[in-house]
Amino acid sequence: MNIKEFWDAVLRQDAQAVRRYFHPDAWVNWHNTNEHFTVEEFIRANCEYPGEWAGKVKQVITTATHIITATHVYSKDGSVSCHATSFIQIVEGKIASMEEYWGDDGPVPQWRQDKHIGTTIKKAHTVD
Repeated sequence: MNIKEFWDAVLRQDAQAVRRYFHPDAWVNWHNTNEHFTVEEFIRANCEYPGEWAGKVKQVITTATHIITATHVYSKDGSVSCHATSFIQIVEGKIASMEEYWGDDGPVPQWRQDKHIGTTIKKAHTVD
């Protein structure tokens, strides 16, 4: 399975292309919002999400049964920027399950700024 092509289909919100990567009885969990989806529900949630999207897979770790990705996802108009970590179980070359954790990009919370701890990873949140 080509994980970058899968993410490309997800970002294009191409329902037919996304569907081809999944077993029919696969499921997806979005833990941040406590949601469990069937394949068709996931496709609908992804493809009906408002706006046009872009992104870049930043890291891929592959094992015998799983693919783990860290992906930067952002709206083409620049209004939204997120990072997603996906734990994808592969069976017979297709996605059997996907556990995802999404986080919105944003400024450092004031309480940590006040402590003067940490340094920036990069100068600003940039589309990459």
